[in-house]
Amino acid sequence: MVERSRNPTIIDVANRAGVSKSVVSRVFSGRGSVKEETRQRVLSAAEEIGYVVNAVARAMVAHRTYTLGAFVRDASTPFYGYLLTAMQERAAFHGYRVVTATGSGRFAVADERRALEGLMMLQVEALIVGSGALPAAQIVPFAERLPTVVAGRPETHESITSVFCDEEEGGAALADHLVELGHRHVAVIKVLASDSITMAPRTAAMVKRLRQRGARVLEIDGPLRDAAGRWATEILRHPEITAVMAPSDRHAVALMEQLHLRNVAVPGDLSVTGYDGIGDLTTSLIGLTHWRQPIDLIGSRAVDALVRLLDGETPPDHHQAVSGSLVAGRTTAPPAR
Repeated sequence: MVERSRNPTIIDVANRAGVSKSVVSRVFSGRGSVKEETRQRVLSAAEEIGYVVNAVARAMVAHRTYTLGAFVRDASTPFYGYLLTAMQERAAFHGYRVVTATGSGRFAVADERRALEGLMMLQVEALIVGSGALPAAQIVPFAERLPTVVAGRPETHESITSVFCDEEEGGAALADHLVELGHRHVAVIKVLASDSITMAPRTAAMVKRLRQRGARVLEIDGPLRDAAGRWATEILRHPEITAVMAPSDRHAVALMEQLHLRNVAVPGDLSVTGYDGIGDLTTSLIGLTHWRQPIDLIGSRAVDALVRLLDGETPPDHHQAVSGSLVAGRTTAPPAR
C-alpha cells in the first residue's frame, strides 16, 4: 500500500521561515502587523514547501467568503486562458477561491459590465478584470465598491490598480529587430483603442519606432476579426514592403496562412512578427518571431496586489508595467530585395 505524504502545516511554514507559528498565522489571516521582509519570507517558505491555506476554515473563523471574482474577455484565447490559470493558481496559494465569468470575445461593453455585476452578486470580496475592451470609466464604479485590479492591459487610471506588460517596450523592440535586419519598408496592422486597449499601444509603438529609425510605414487599419485575407491583398499591392508586423501571434499566423495561399514565402518574400508568446503558437514548428509577455508573472502579481488591497495595504506599485522579452524566430530575416 502506498503511503501518502502529509500536507504541509502552518508549523512547517514557521520552521522553514524561522519565525513563530503566530507570525505565520498573522501573515495569512491579515490580522496584526508583520514587517514586510518577514511577510515575504513566510510567503516564500510556504511556496517552497507547497503549503496552501485552508480557505474554508479561514472563512468560518473570519466570517468572510475568501472568494475573488475574475472576469476575462475570452478564455478560449491563449492569452486570457493562461492569464486566468495563473490567477487561479496564485489565489489558491493565498487561500482564496476564484469564481470566473468569461465572454466569447464578441461581448459588447454592456455585456462585460453585466458580467462584473453578476460576480458581485456572488458576494466576492474583490474583482480582477482581464479585458482589452472595457473602458476604465466602466470599471471605476466597481473599484469604488470592491478592491479591483485590472490585469493584462496598460491601464493607468488613478482609481484603478493594474498589472500589465509594457506594450510600448514590446512594440518598439520588435520594430528595432526588423530595422536591424535591414527592413526599410514595413507594414503594420494597426489597431484602434476602441477595438483593443492592449493592441492599440503596441502597434502605435511599432509605427512610432519604425519612423524614428528612418523606415517607411504602411499602416493597415480596420477590424481584426477574419481580416487576414484583406491584409494580405493590401500588402501585396505594395511590392516595396519587405516585412509585416501583426498585433498578436494568432493574427500573425492567420496572415501567414493567407500569404501561403498566395505563394508568398515567409521569410523569403516577407518577414512577419507576432506578439504575445503564449500557448501552442510558440512551437518551433512555426518559429514565429514575437514579443513574449510573462503571463504567469502578470497573473500572479495581479492577485498579490488584490490580496494587499484586501489586507488594507497599498501595493508597492499602483500600476505595474512588467517587461517582456524578444524571441527572434524563423519568420524574420534580412530582406531578399
